[in-house]
Amino acid sequence: MTTANLLEFDLEGLAAFCEKLGEKRFRATQLFRWIHQRGASDFAQMTDLAKSLREKLATTARVEALPVLTQHESRDGTIKWLFDVGDGNAVEAVFIPEDDRGTLCVSSQAGCAVGCRFCSTGHQGFSRNLSTGEIVAQLWFAEHFLRKHLKRDDRVISNVVMMGMGEPLQNYTALVPALRTMLDDNAYGLSRRRVTVSTSGVVPMIDRLGADCPVAMAVSLHAPNDALRDDLVPLNRKYPIAELLEACKRYLVHAPRDFITFEYCMLDGVNDQPEHARQLVELVRTHGVSCKFNLIPFNPFPASGLLRSPQPRVLAFARTLSEAGLVTTVRKTRGDDIDAACGQLAGDVKDRTRAAERMAQRRGSERTIVLHPVRKTAPQEH
Repeated sequence: MTTANLLEFDLEGLAAFCEKLGEKRFRATQLFRWIHQRGASDFAQMTDLAKSLREKLATTARVEALPVLTQHESRDGTIKWLFDVGDGNAVEAVFIPEDDRGTLCVSSQAGCAVGCRFCSTGHQGFSRNLSTGEIVAQLWFAEHFLRKHLKRDDRVISNVVMMGMGEPLQNYTALVPALRTMLDDNAYGLSRRRVTVSTSGVVPMIDRLGADCPVAMAVSLHAPNDALRDDLVPLNRKYPIAELLEACKRYLVHAPRDFITFEYCMLDGVNDQPEHARQLVELVRTHGVSCKFNLIPFNPFPASGLLRSPQPRVLAFARTLSEAGLVTTVRKTRGDDIDAACGQLAGDVKDRTRAAERMAQRRGSERTIVLHPVRKTAPQEH
């Protein structure tokens, strides 16, 4: 008999499941708390549930985590897990400890179909979407593992960023119930301001998320104009920058924060020149988007053919944005000694999209000539 993995359900879904068993809604709330707040997977441990319900659950349901294939801990305390999601696929999640927060970076797909030039996941191609339960299982495992590992009774993970493998908004149906579980006070009780969905710019789904489950949003911008972004972020050919920024403005009406975070990966000689910084300033002023910029040091990998911008150039770029009145931060690289830094998550994907072949063709085609390094003109480097 097939049993239901209860990690697949948000509270509404679990209530519907319990109703099918002839149980009242408050039983679903009790069960939800046992699973997510206490990390219980054995129904026999759930002592305040009626014995009759525990017996029903034993034959109809399960709480099944993802098998952990590997765990690596960085010198800086960052922990990366590789989870088996079956059929030759594995996804990664990363815990990043800070003095004032604990952040979990969660994957939403096995691989990614967007194919951004600078992202290791994109070079691996795409296999499939993760289910709601597979998304939630990363948080469920990490939270309760870390409580034991760090010998803590209180909540360890205060922030979740959907910035792992995959494009979250291309897995919308599974994403939204997972977000609702993260936010539910009977589960993890995370603030909407502390749950962030990162997208490369799936415009229609940005609008849907604003209506269905608004959380903080980060947009992978990475270029100040369409010509360059078409090559770095292929999705731009479908949803160009102007459409994306207008969607961001619409999202801000519903968002828990009053700004959108624009992620900008600094690529040597590609998108890091003074004129690029000036174009970014003009871009956000023209569209009137309330935003902050997060400049990300690129983490090189051989297949990309790209290099990290020198630190003086990154700081000069940041200074140009800041002096124009744009809040700008430079992301501190964490976990790079275990390949857990931004853009390094690759997991193990049974590619159905011939990504490596397509990437090689793009690197050799005429339309990628814009990515060749240009003359370094920033005087701040001297």
